Amino acid sequence: MGLYPAIEPYAHGMLDVGDGNRVYWETSGNPDGKPALVLHGGPGSGCTPWYRRLFDPAAYRIVLLDQRGCGRSTPHASAHDTDMSVNTTAHLLADLERLRAHLGIERWLVWGVSWGSVLGLRYAQTHPGVVSELVLTGIATGSRPEVTLLTRGLGKIFPEAFGRFLADLPEDDRDGDLAAACNRLVESPDPQVRERAARAWTDWETAIIPAPPRSVARFEDPVFRRGFARTVTHYFANDHFLGEGNDEGVVLRDAHLLAGVPGTLVQGSLDFGNLLGTVWRLHHAWPGSELVLVDEAGHDASAPGMEDALIAATDRYARR
Repeated sequence: MGLYPAIEPYAHGMLDVGDGNRVYWETSGNPDGKPALVLHGGPGSGCTPWYRRLFDPAAYRIVLLDQRGCGRSTPHASAHDTDMSVNTTAHLLADLERLRAHLGIERWLVWGVSWGSVLGLRYAQTHPGVVSELVLTGIATGSRPEVTLLTRGLGKIFPEAFGRFLADLPEDDRDGDLAAACNRLVESPDPQVRERAARAWTDWETAIIPAPPRSVARFEDPVFRRGFARTVTHYFANDHFLGEGNDEGVVLRDAHLLAGVPGTLVQGSLDFGNLLGTVWRLHHAWPGSELVLVDEAGHDASAPGMEDALIAATDRYARR
């Protein structure tokens, strides 16, 4: 099937979302087409032109944004004086509604990857009526067991990389919440401490989540690295700001609220997130969802087979 041809935005801007934050947005494709919102991962990765190519540009009005603190949005999380207290799930959900109103969109398809799948699911659960469909990949729900798996559980599979990660943390913190320990370091007043902690975190992420060269290369940019590590650990250390009851997963608990919203879950069979059975539990708790498993693929949405499955879903929903 293959990606759609590369296209450029026909409009873009910076939306004032309050709290001193301005969020970058862009639209491409058909201005009169079916609206589709893309939610990137991380938290803190930012959007890239690749996402545009998953949608038929003749059928879709494709909306991309950089979530608070990352990409072209300001202020950037890499700046030590950026206030992270106003970067939470509730803030991001409110930003989506502000952007929808700004663009004059009534309902839109929501596409999300990894953290973007968490945000997309919670958006559909808390804003019924504005999400026409969901297309999600690299599925996560933001639960505490998922964070424990990524920060500690996979250490048994990647012991050498895990040992290096632990060695960069204070000895007293190595038996506790590793995301919180790393977040304290990336919030240090000492820039050298912040830089070492950001490198330790991103080295661990690239060890456990194989990614395409273009993604790994971004971690060599110190600005991206600092902002990414700071944002991810901020969310991981705070249960993704999903509230009480996240031990077992607030998003999974509320999956029944997605009834009536068609959805496609595209998951690599080798994605380590599958070790907790999250995607199967979500699929069975969400009436009307479909699960597409792609063999020989992991967490990378651009892996062979993954792109085709994602495009098949957006093509099908374009006709609804």
